[in-house]
Formats: sequence, C-alpha cells, structure tokens
Amino acid sequence: MASPMMDLIYWKDTERSGMVLTALVVGLLSLFQLSIITVVSTVSLAVMCFTISVRIYYQLLYVLSWGDGQHPFKSYLDLDISFSGEQADLYMQKAIVLTLSALDSLRRLFFVEHLFESLKLLFLMYLVTYLGGLCNGLTILIISVIALFSLPLFYERRQEQVDGFIGKIQAQIDNVKDFLRRLVQGGGPPPDTTPGGAKPKTQ
Repeated sequence: MASPMMDLIYWKDTERSGMVLTALVVGLLSLFQLSIITVVSTVSLAVMCFTISVRIYYQLLYVLSWGDGQHPFKSYLDLDISFSGEQADLYMQKAIVLTLSALDSLRRLFFVEHLFESLKLLFLMYLVTYLGGLCNGLTILIISVIALFSLPLFYERRQEQVDGFIGKIQAQIDNVKDFLRRLVQGGGPPPDTTPGGAKPKTQ
C-alpha cells in the first residue's frame, strides 16, 4: 500500500504535469488566431514580467530584513546545460547517423527495393491524405501533446486491459501482414515451420 508521502509526491507530479499540459495546449490553441511571432513575444513578456516581479519582491524582503537574500531562481541558474567538446561531437555524430539512416530508408522505400515495404508506405501516405483533409498540422500537434500527457496515466490505471487489447490488434496486424506477404510472393499456403512437419503430398 502506498504511503501518504508517495501519494503526495505523485499528486504534485500530476499537478505539475497538468500545468505544463495546460500551458502547452493554450499556447498551441492561440496559434489558430495569432502568428507564432506574436505568441512567442507575448509569452516571453509574460514570463519576464513574472520573473522580474519575483526577483524585486525577494530583493525587497532582503532590504527589509525579512528574507535571506537568496536568489529565487538560483536552482535554475545553477543548472548545467553546457556540453563538453566530446559530448558535442558525440551528439553531432548521432544526429548525422540518424539523418543518413532516415535518408537511406526513404531511398529504399521510394525506389522500391522491397515491394512489400513500399506498398506499406504507399498505404500509409494514402491514409495521411485523408487525415490532412480532416485537420491541419496544428490540430494534430495539439492532439499529440494531449496524448503524450494523458496516455501514460491511462495506461498506468488500465495496464492489463490495454495490454490485452494491444495483443489482439498485433495479432490481427500480423495476420494481415502474413497474407499480404504471401500475396506478393505469389500466394500459396504458409510454410510448415514445425520440426518434422508433414510434407505436402505429391501426385
């Protein structure tokens, strides 16, 4: 059974995540009516007004001997966000490798190195055209942000049901993939993979 302290920590983490989610969704929704330059500048003004006000308030408390004079954002200022030369080179190498790998995969798909894989991409792009007709990229981004914060919590509460449902979907997908693969290869029953399986009778 979870302790009250763990429940309090979980509640605080959930509350913090809710605040971040609300801020992100409100910011994205504002892009429907305002330009990204207006949104970024307005948010920056709001953040600066808040931080400057808090800084002046703490400084005033220190002048009046009601505070210790500690910087209110010291923990954020002390965060080390720098990279060493080796780390920067490592991350750059990883980015280059990922980019080249993605380009190589796209080349193989668009120039039909494997017919089945290219057909899957063709079907996916066909579905994306319908998705683009229903909503724009900003709407998809908002839905993705909401799902990013909501799905982990939903999965934690309904883990067994979700795992069972995903298992059924995966089984159906495997069946469809097997059917399409056999269709591309010319049809016929799937091979018998069991050791010592019965051989087909010859006439």
